[in-house]
Amino acid sequence: MIVASRNVRSSASGRRLGEKIILGALWLAAATSIIITLAIVFSILLESLRFFQMVPAFDFLFGLHWSPQMAVRADQAGSSGAFGAIPLFIGTILIMLIAMLVAVPVGLLSAIYMAEYASRNTRNWMKPVLEMLAGVPTVVYGYFAVVLVAPFLRGMGAMVGLDVASESALVAGLVMGIMIIPFVSSLSDDIITAVPRHLREASYALGSTQSESIRKVVLPAALPGIMAAVMLAVSRAIGETMIVVMAAGMAANLTLNPLSSVTTVTVQIVALLVGDQEFDSPKTLAAFALGLALFCITLALNIAALITVKKYRENYE
Repeated sequence: MIVASRNVRSSASGRRLGEKIILGALWLAAATSIIITLAIVFSILLESLRFFQMVPAFDFLFGLHWSPQMAVRADQAGSSGAFGAIPLFIGTILIMLIAMLVAVPVGLLSAIYMAEYASRNTRNWMKPVLEMLAGVPTVVYGYFAVVLVAPFLRGMGAMVGLDVASESALVAGLVMGIMIIPFVSSLSDDIITAVPRHLREASYALGSTQSESIRKVVLPAALPGIMAAVMLAVSRAIGETMIVVMAAGMAANLTLNPLSSVTTVTVQIVALLVGDQEFDSPKTLAAFALGLALFCITLALNIAALITVKKYRENYE
C-alpha cells in the first residue's frame, strides 16, 4: 500500500505538471496572435503619426486631390505633393461594391444549390471545380481582364454609345468578383450544410415547400456564417492589388463612374513603396497612413457585421 501510494502521488503530480505545460502552451499560442496584431497596429500607427506631423490629418482624410510626387529640390515644380485620399477611398469602395454584386449572389445561390438541391455525385465534382478558382493566381485574373473582359466591355459600350475606358472600375470589379466567388460559395455551403436537419423537417411538417424552408428557416439559421463569408470576401476585395493594377489602372480619379479609370488604396501603397525609399519624406510615410486607414475601414466593417448578426439573431431566437 505504501509503494502504491507513492506511485499514485508521483503520477498525479506528473499529470498536473503536464497539464500546466499544455495549458501554458495553449495560452502562448492564443496570446501570440494578439501580440502580433498589436505589433502590426503599433508599427503602422507610429509611422502614420510621423506622416500626420508633416501633413494635416484633415487634408489627408478629406482632401480631393492625390498627387504624392515630391521634388528632390525645393525650387523644383511640384515640391509640395497633394495627399488627399478621398479619390483612393472612393475607388476602393467602388471596385469592392462591383465585386460584391457579382460574388455574393452567384456564390450564395451556388452554395444553396449544392447544399439543398444537388445530388451527391453532382456536389462531389461541382464543389472542387468551383474551389479551383480560388487557387488561380491573381495575375492570371489580371491577364484575363486585360485580354478578354476589357475589350469585350469596350466593344459592347461602343455599340450602345458608351465610352468605356480600357482600364476601368467595372472591368476590375467584375473580374475580382469572379475571383471571390469560391470564398463566398465554399464557406456558405459548409454553413448551410451544418444547419440541423430537424429544422428542415419541422418546416416540411408545417406544410412549407423546399424553397420556403430554405428562405425562412435555413438561411436565417445560417446567417452568422454567411455574414462571415461575405466579410471575408469584402476583406479580400479591399486588399486585392494585382487585378486593380492591370484592369483599373493607377490614376487617382475622383469619380463614381464605373466606366472610368480609378485606383485603390492598396495599389497606391505598393506604388509609394517601390524602389529605394527613405522613411523621412511624406511620400513614403503616406503608405503607412493609407495602411492605417485601410485597417480602420476593415475594422469598422467587421464591427458593423457583428452588430447586424447579433441583432438578427436575437430576433430569430
